[in-house]
Amino acid sequence: MAPPRPGWSRRAQYGLFFSFIAVIVGLVAGIFLLILSLVAPKTFEGVRGAALDITGPVSGGLSEVTSTVQGLVSGAGNYWDAAHQNARLKKERRAMLNRMVEAKAIQQENLQLKAALQLRERSRQAVAAGRVVGSSMNSPRRFAVLSVGTGDGVRVGMPVRSPEGLIGRVIDAGRLASRVLLVSDRSNIVPSRLLRGGLPVISQGRGDGTVDVRPLEVGRNPFKRGDILVTSGTGGLYPPLVPVARIVRLDDDGAIAVPLADPADTSFAIVEPVYEPEAGGAAAREVADQP
Repeated sequence: MAPPRPGWSRRAQYGLFFSFIAVIVGLVAGIFLLILSLVAPKTFEGVRGAALDITGPVSGGLSEVTSTVQGLVSGAGNYWDAAHQNARLKKERRAMLNRMVEAKAIQQENLQLKAALQLRERSRQAVAAGRVVGSSMNSPRRFAVLSVGTGDGVRVGMPVRSPEGLIGRVIDAGRLASRVLLVSDRSNIVPSRLLRGGLPVISQGRGDGTVDVRPLEVGRNPFKRGDILVTSGTGGLYPPLVPVARIVRLDDDGAIAVPLADPADTSFAIVEPVYEPEAGGAAAREVADQP
């Protein structure tokens, strides 16, 4: 075993010696202060005051440091809590807005369903009622898809309408769904008349969501902005007095109208049988002849 190094032993001895001296000095100082407090209390009070003067600034500085550290910690915690609460409030606000939008959409759909049910109750010849599940808005050809088909009695050529007005006619029918040619399609011509005055007109789709309206007689322009067009029943297919469009702009010899029934805003629609003027007139005469 190697002997301990002399340098290390000397340092240890010096450390123990000075520690012993410090203990003795502290003990002597304590005894001196104790005797002084008993023999000369007033002198001891002066010594205590001097000690307070020496230790007071140190204690004050340590207290300020402690308060500053505590303030930083509490400030950081408050900032974190405020940021967390702000994020939570924003999340709750977004959720509330989403619920409000959903509630408004449900309310609007309920109103449309109620109107469609009332329309079907008033229309004794309604074939079927279904949901408008889609429509083409960016294509020159204007179609809509209805959630009823041949299984519900729907046939090609039948007119389709909503509580707001005429939507179009069925051009394809499957078992569960059917495709509707909208009144705004270029190939759809609807015999109509002005609700104001009953002037017969022809309305034809323009392929851009609007309808071109022309009078049957060439002459001065009879239209006014805001005029309402309704079906005339001429030629069959569409029953009379169904709202079609509202005129929004005049041109040289006609006008441009906007359909009253917008498939993009329509949830429900009904399908009616093809209108036959002769059969309708005979039925009207039978009703008039009854007592």
